[in-house]
Amino acid sequence: MLLLWQVLLSGILLGGLYALMALGLALVWGVLNIVNLAHGAFIMVGAYVTWALFTYLHIDPFVALPVAAAVLFVIGYAVQRGILNLVIRAPMFNTLLITFGLEVVLTFLAQLVFSADFRTINPSYAGSNFSVGGITIPYLQLVAFLIACALTFALWAFLTRSRIGRGIRAAAQNLVAARLYGVAPRSIYALTFGLGTALAGVAGGLYGTVSQINPYIGGALTAKSFVIAIIGGLDNPLGVIVGGLFLGVVESLTALYIGPTYKDAISFGLLVVVLIVRPTGLLGRTA
Repeated sequence: MLLLWQVLLSGILLGGLYALMALGLALVWGVLNIVNLAHGAFIMVGAYVTWALFTYLHIDPFVALPVAAAVLFVIGYAVQRGILNLVIRAPMFNTLLITFGLEVVLTFLAQLVFSADFRTINPSYAGSNFSVGGITIPYLQLVAFLIACALTFALWAFLTRSRIGRGIRAAAQNLVAARLYGVAPRSIYALTFGLGTALAGVAGGLYGTVSQINPYIGGALTAKSFVIAIIGGLDNPLGVIVGGLFLGVVESLTALYIGPTYKDAISFGLLVVVLIVRPTGLLGRTA
């Protein structure tokens, strides 16, 4: 029984990180109607920014997260204004091709700069943990989980309480009406994409503290984020948290009772089931 509780806790901690990884994809998809196939590559870049700051400047990885977010925000803002904004009203297939091309370019550049070797972010407290009732809780995974949850709730508050956040939601729901109320679509779209990539940068930094990174992790992380965004719903950041936690727990239970090689099969099987039973996602209204 203790093993089961340990696995459930590991799944919850992993699910929080999953939710943060998917949050940026869901935000961009819900507002710009762009399925960003380069999202996982942006997570990978954020991981390498955090790794470089830790390795060469000896900056604690959690302290380096705001820097990773800022770097990725600038990259995302520039990408949207300089590239994606030119085809924002084109068929979705065009944006799929462009974001796929971005993913290939970012992967190639990361390999050129960092090589294909696996990298890890291992601060001095990497192996530290504590126990509660016989259940071991790793500090790194717990802090990563808390940061992921805090950022998700902060995004929810930003979208619902701030003027800019309401402008983003208005542009997502009815662009014509939003323009009548003074919302500038180009600026809102660039800001939204920048926020999405900034969240990806933080997710990448956290991912690097709990797993190995290399230039090729982007594709798998994009697929995982896609599954969570669909399960949670595109219009509700809190739904993305539920989707991430749900997937993390299911994957952990699958690894325990069936085998770790079946985790991805179960993930995409859940996607099919959710699309059939509840196409709007667990807590979403649109998909």
